[in-house]
Amino acid sequence: MEKQLYLSRQLFNRQQSLDQICCCSSPTSNGSPNFLSSQCFLNSQAHFSSIAIARNFLLHSNRKTKVKRRLIDQISAIISKMAGHEGTSLNSEMLSGKMIFQPILEEGVYRFDCSADDRNGTFPSISFEDPKSRDTPLAKIHKVPSYIPDFECVLGQQIVNLEFPPNTSFYGTGEVSGQLERTGKRIFTWNSDAWGYGPGTTSLYQSHPWVLAVLPNGEAVGVLADTTRRCEIDLRKESNVKLISSSAYPVITFGPFASPTDVLVSFTRAVGTVFMPPKWALGYHQCRWSYHTDARVREIAERFREKSIPCDVIWMDIDYMDGFRCFTFDKVRFPDPKSLADDLHQKGFKAIWMLDPGIKNEEGYFVYDSGSERDIWIQTADGKPFIGDVWPGPCVFPDFTQSNARSWWANLVKDFISNGVDGIWNDMNEPAVFKTVTKTMPESNIHRGDAELGGRQNHSHYHNVYGMLMARSTYEGMKLASEEKRPFVLTRAGFVGSQRYAATWTGDNLSTWEHLHMSISMMVQLGLSGQPLSGPDIGGFAGNATPKLFGRWMGVGSMFPFCRGHSETDTIDHEPWSFGEECEEVCRLALRRRYRLLSHIYTLFYLAHTRGTPVATPTFFTDPKALELRTQENSFLLGPLLVYASTGRDQELYQMQHKLPDGIWFSFDFEDSHPDLPALYLKGGSIIPVTPPYQHVGEANLMDDLSLLVALDEFGKAEGLLFEDDGDGYEYTKGGYLLTTYAAERQSSVVTVKVLKTEGSWKRPNRQLHVQLLLGKCAMVDAWGVDGEILEIPMPSETEVSDLVQASEKQLKIRIESAKRIPDTDNVSGHKGTELSRTPVEVKSGDWSLKVVPWIGGRIISMEHLPSRTQWLHSRVDVSGYEEYSGVEYRSAGCSEEYSVNERDLEQAGEVESLQLEGDIGGGLILERQICIPKDNKKIFRIDSGIVARKVGAGSGGFSRLVCLRVHPTFNLLHPTESYVEFTAVDGSSHEVWPESGEKVFEGDLRPAGEWRLVDKCLGLALVNRFSISQVHKCLLHWGTGTVNLELFSEQRPVSKQSPLKLSHEYEIIGMP
Repeated sequence: MEKQLYLSRQLFNRQQSLDQICCCSSPTSNGSPNFLSSQCFLNSQAHFSSIAIARNFLLHSNRKTKVKRRLIDQISAIISKMAGHEGTSLNSEMLSGKMIFQPILEEGVYRFDCSADDRNGTFPSISFEDPKSRDTPLAKIHKVPSYIPDFECVLGQQIVNLEFPPNTSFYGTGEVSGQLERTGKRIFTWNSDAWGYGPGTTSLYQSHPWVLAVLPNGEAVGVLADTTRRCEIDLRKESNVKLISSSAYPVITFGPFASPTDVLVSFTRAVGTVFMPPKWALGYHQCRWSYHTDARVREIAERFREKSIPCDVIWMDIDYMDGFRCFTFDKVRFPDPKSLADDLHQKGFKAIWMLDPGIKNEEGYFVYDSGSERDIWIQTADGKPFIGDVWPGPCVFPDFTQSNARSWWANLVKDFISNGVDGIWNDMNEPAVFKTVTKTMPESNIHRGDAELGGRQNHSHYHNVYGMLMARSTYEGMKLASEEKRPFVLTRAGFVGSQRYAATWTGDNLSTWEHLHMSISMMVQLGLSGQPLSGPDIGGFAGNATPKLFGRWMGVGSMFPFCRGHSETDTIDHEPWSFGEECEEVCRLALRRRYRLLSHIYTLFYLAHTRGTPVATPTFFTDPKALELRTQENSFLLGPLLVYASTGRDQELYQMQHKLPDGIWFSFDFEDSHPDLPALYLKGGSIIPVTPPYQHVGEANLMDDLSLLVALDEFGKAEGLLFEDDGDGYEYTKGGYLLTTYAAERQSSVVTVKVLKTEGSWKRPNRQLHVQLLLGKCAMVDAWGVDGEILEIPMPSETEVSDLVQASEKQLKIRIESAKRIPDTDNVSGHKGTELSRTPVEVKSGDWSLKVVPWIGGRIISMEHLPSRTQWLHSRVDVSGYEEYSGVEYRSAGCSEEYSVNERDLEQAGEVESLQLEGDIGGGLILERQICIPKDNKKIFRIDSGIVARKVGAGSGGFSRLVCLRVHPTFNLLHPTESYVEFTAVDGSSHEVWPESGEKVFEGDLRPAGEWRLVDKCLGLALVNRFSISQVHKCLLHWGTGTVNLELFSEQRPVSKQSPLKLSHEYEIIGMP
């Protein structure tokens, strides 16, 4: 090591001299020598380390000499070995300072780089709609940015810090779980198959290295790290944005502008606006994994129409395929997909079908054969097609970074559409791969990408954009199939810019109240990151919703931009009628609401598509200066329409205080108010359109009556927009539409409603106009006229208005009190599966927050370390998590029985928080467990467990069957490739066990000597598990897919009342050097 260090220093000294020569002599754009450009000199202030390797741009620059390249390679090799990263390109310099900048795109938008060389050497932008715009400076703008980032480059990592004023609030960061306001959070942009994610999960299915910073004065700034590689977004320090990713990448800032909306408009000018969805795609979608036969699909469609529950789309999950082979149909269960589509179309339904990227590795399968012939598969490092297991078994994967692969896929999609396919669902495209710890393909795999995307790179470079490029290929294939229909694509994985091609959803969520509450913030965050067409699986994907949970979720979910119900296989049915009459009626009311407001939502999407304005926003967007609104999570805006929901099991909407923004807000309903439906408010100064509650979009007719809801502001004025076109196709791009601006104004005792202006070539339909002038408390004045003609409405006197409001308020109260409430039950008769909707018991104090579900094995399903905000354990309720067994066999008695809570103590017996449980495991045996956080050391939590003989009969001699107390925790790996387990054994030997080792058993003197650690190198943290070696007979270490089990086994023996079996252990998080 000392020799390597000496050589690196000698080579560095020679390298530094060459750097000085190259820096001084590298030509400028006009060909003259660049003797340390003033920008670089003034803003960089470089400091060099004594141990260094070449910056990535040096390896790729055409201006460097062969001698310099050879020196850089030598230094890289030495330091890579020393750092344990052999074969990885790292930095030759440790640089720090202020980033240099250029104005781009428009005034107020700046590009920042660490140096001029970095600026010239960065990869092409994939997030920008026009990549050249990111690289083209504006010549006529000479202003200095308000906020200039600091940077530091260390060992191949570019660390960027951007400091904002105190009380700055952070949003965006794409698809993220947890709280709305992101201060205190840290995420990693690495597209991941994240089934059953929790509020602390750091990587989900999509990557948006983007932060929206809202300043204390209401102005806002957007920050984009324009890199496709894994990027850490660290917001744990108040009012500070920290970005860490592989060198070198530019940082783009937007603003400060006057409002968050202005920032988003500027941002979408760069990365592109959302595609214009067909109008039917904004209706309700019904999905399940899976409707296994075409007969079942027809049955679902018929039930919707029989029950008069609005719906536009039915989805086909993966089981429609022949052996999970994409672009095929099962000949028995879906023998004639075109006939099925025709039947659905006749009933007003569209059909959407799933396509995954994994193509079965099977000769004779036409998709595999044609792809192999064109040589379009992702390759391993040695140049062979990569094969990974997914649903069909061994699969190859199209390399969507190649134009010929995208064209091949697009033509397959084009032919597929001829089966009556109306939309396509791209799933598993992170890409997800089974039977691997990382849950994806090796980062060393090779993509032979187009030059304009970045050329030939390994998978770590293209991983985060793989799903986006697949969605793009699918979108282009649908356009090839028909120029008269707009494509509709839904993608699970995405990146900044995915909105140009596809909608998205929030992945495999859980049927819990926590996930219901999170769904609002998750939908909003995606919109604040440029993706407005999103929503959750209503009711939750995994687990069984209760009637109340499902109804409440449908109530708020019916107002989301993308509105789809979806559920996992082996759960109970989750259609709107599956939870009893009361829940069915709430779902019917909720979806009728959506369809009444569909023209308003469609207008918002037209504005988002053409102008870049957001669709759904946080409540504070109407008053960005209101700090108290910035953390409000149970309400959101659809333009001027405020949706206020109850998202807690024990919350009653009409018993809550509704925190409204300043200004005038009129509550209204459609005589449909219900305790499980959100409250609706319209902002003063607004007009929104309302249409009849159709069963599907196809029922609508331009000659139908049009209603306007009018809410006057303090000046007695209001305005609003209505966009109308064919609802599909592209005639709107040629002027074939009607965009109407309606205006209302009160003068004296008359309110005049008229058309203020119009756009588009369409003539106004000859239809009746119904104006509803809102007065508050759901009261309104009705007036009728002809659309396009001036309508004058006599305004009631103040006394009459007061009487109308009081009468309406009384009617609202009666409606709420007489509503048929959904039963608040945990279990539904006849339903299969395990209940996930009971409220877990929380053990929280000191450094830890734990969630325990007594009713299924007393298991711990969440283990959050509060100081680091890391989730070390997060599981579904009915399996995994922290379990205990009474035998050596996996899932033996003890893991699924219902436990009772004997005692929950605060500040008692030296414990800050203590939970005592016990479960009957049969044969007169009880499994006892106490979970506590000691008062004298709040950094740990302790679990004391035991198997005791409570009613062992005399005939057995007072002894039980043979038992073993087996502790079986399943920990989540936040960074699977950077995690390992270390310990010192009883015999003094040191062990470091990595995921590729599979399963290991340690017995005798090879057992850990009372302690082992799960280390996460990325976090710099370790989860320490300590135990009494006298109680632990053996230890088992098992690596799963993104998980690890650290198991403790007691001895195996019978127990009696006098000789219970005990095992105590504790957990603590420590920092690692």
